[in-house]
Amino acid sequence: MKNYCTHPKTITSEAELDATLARPYPELVNMMKHLEGDIAILGIAGKMGITLGMAAVNAIREAGVNKKVFGVSRFSDPAAADTLSTAGIEPIRCDLLDRAAVAKLPKTPNIIFMAGRKFGTGGEEDLTWAMNTIVPAHVGEAFGSSRIVAFSTGCVYPLVPVTRGGCNEDVTPDPIGEYSSSCLGRERVFAYYSRTLGTRVCLFRLNYALDLRYGVLRDIADAIWEGRPVNRSVGWFNALWQGDANNHALLALDHCTAPATPLNVTGPETASVTAVAERFGRLLDKPVTFNGDPGPVAYLNDASRAHRLFGYPRVALDTVIEWTADWIKSGGRSLGKPTHFEVSSGKF
Repeated sequence: MKNYCTHPKTITSEAELDATLARPYPELVNMMKHLEGDIAILGIAGKMGITLGMAAVNAIREAGVNKKVFGVSRFSDPAAADTLSTAGIEPIRCDLLDRAAVAKLPKTPNIIFMAGRKFGTGGEEDLTWAMNTIVPAHVGEAFGSSRIVAFSTGCVYPLVPVTRGGCNEDVTPDPIGEYSSSCLGRERVFAYYSRTLGTRVCLFRLNYALDLRYGVLRDIADAIWEGRPVNRSVGWFNALWQGDANNHALLALDHCTAPATPLNVTGPETASVTAVAERFGRLLDKPVTFNGDPGPVAYLNDASRAHRLFGYPRVALDTVIEWTADWIKSGGRSLGKPTHFEVSSGKF
């Protein structure tokens, strides 16, 4: 039997990294034994989708059941479709902004919705709103009878003082800026179809996922490695190893409801940018400098409900810090997609 409480000391290759991110937990394997129907992941070709799809395939195989996993994307990078096929995921090319094309997708009972326009969208706000609100409407129309785990963000909540603790699901969303507002728009569209069609929906409010190739930890470590000051104008953050997030997203299929239910998904720690940077300085053997002083507020979320549903995250933040430092020292690849975690103005 696999030991899901132990982890590699270091991760030395992208193949090993992807395998670690795609490892299904026993709870997910058990869920696949009773989950009815196939799974489609819409917007699979983003930063997180491929390893999430791999986790689904691995869980299905370990469960010994017969299910298909479809991966839907425009596939602007054709190699992504080949990667999916190799992993046992059936790629489907589709522009989700095309209503007629979405209507022709297989009527899969289980949907993981990951499509969206994310950070770094300043200057193309119209496209951000189209991707984050029109696409959900197309999906809501086409998959009214499905369960839908709709990825969202903790940025729909207001910024809060670290002394208050994170926002739980009872806190009323109060987004700042166009990106966060459009993400709340995405939630509202799915909630509308849940209310009017009875679609079972989980609004999956994730912040922030950690991969060794991107994420808040990578942003901080890169600054130190490259001799740049660490921006700590936002002084605290929550984050979660992407392998945990993959498992939680798939497990959330069992917790979709009508009307739609929000679910915060992140790690248990309120991490200090200063403390994390100093830890990286020691691991990387580099001096650490800072730009700015920690501001009074940050995006902080309370994911206690998710931890009760799915169990405590398997990989601790400090483990990911050590992995990230080793990855950078060995020349591990970066996706070059900063999180902009240091932004509190809502302008990404």
